Amino acid sequence: MKKDKSPLSRESQFTLILMGITCVLITVTGILFKQSFFRILPLYVSLIIGFLQSRVNRIAPLMGGINSLLYSLVYFYYGLYSSALYAVVISCPLQLITFARWKKRAYGHSVIFKVMNTKTRILTAAVCAAGWLILYAVMSAAGASYLLLDNTLTLFGVLVTILTMLAYIEYTYLAIPSGIVNIVLYAVMSADAPEQIPYLIFSVYSFICVTLALFRARKLYAEQQTQKAAV
Repeated sequence: MKKDKSPLSRESQFTLILMGITCVLITVTGILFKQSFFRILPLYVSLIIGFLQSRVNRIAPLMGGINSLLYSLVYFYYGLYSSALYAVVISCPLQLITFARWKKRAYGHSVIFKVMNTKTRILTAAVCAAGWLILYAVMSAAGASYLLLDNTLTLFGVLVTILTMLAYIEYTYLAIPSGIVNIVLYAVMSADAPEQIPYLIFSVYSFICVTLALFRARKLYAEQQTQKAAV
């Protein structure tokens, strides 16, 4: 398999610098707005995960699965029941499974990608639409906060997590709108509760990371297809 022994690229250097700046901003705003350290602890772990995600590194889902349990406590505290349930029941176990599956299909530090066919894409879209309606009804009855945004973000999260586990490159494309919804959600929450600003700051960092991951995954997939054609 392909071995990646190259020094840090400019892209990685940029992400590391951005990670340091984001860490400082999270810490400063957390202190200014008196956010509990334990409620921003998952963000510090996620800074590293975000960097690994930008490199499409299979260690990211391993760390992400464990970190999901910390996030679930934060989501529950803020009444984001849909996100809390997703973090424990779906995100944690599926990310751990993702790590195991990616390790079996390793390509350097990443994975061998595949692409969904048209039939699979249509079926996936239909299932997601039905799932969104069902989840909306359930969480509405439960009195969840920020229902529309939380519900949409949860469905994106489920879809991206599953596609990542199956190594479909489409997950990198869907992570973009998911990241946008995430930013909007925390922007709205920060207006009501300024203590959420550290999460808003992180959501911007995360969006940049998933955007870099899209280009990185496309490059890896192109390499894999070239090697496949040569064989």
